[in-house]
Amino acid sequence: MKIATIVIRVLIGLLLLFASITYFFKIGPAQPATTEEFKVFSTGLVTSVYIFPLAKAVELLCGISYLVGRYVSLANILILPITINILLINYFLSPEGLPIAIAMFLGNLFLIYRYWENYKSVFTP
Repeated sequence: MKIATIVIRVLIGLLLLFASITYFFKIGPAQPATTEEFKVFSTGLVTSVYIFPLAKAVELLCGISYLVGRYVSLANILILPITINILLINYFLSPEGLPIAIAMFLGNLFLIYRYWENYKSVFTP
């Protein structure tokens, strides 16, 4: 179980790091809008000016945290809303990216489960 935790942590960390680095350095091509609804949604996020840089900065910090293995419990909680949004955006607007979104969400849930001892004090009265 310890090896599975390390493997999943590193894979998610690499995915988050790759996504944030390609955004900040504009390395890869822009993601093409697959549907009109996705294009409108994406345009709205870009127009809001701060949402994408904030989300990508959180992805960068969490990706580094996962790869280094420090503050993983904090990174799990910080990245959870982003993975939920990625999952829902892919489910409703861009279904071809759904398998990666599901894998990332399930990996995040698995890591929360593995580090559950660190969260117990939050949920006890």
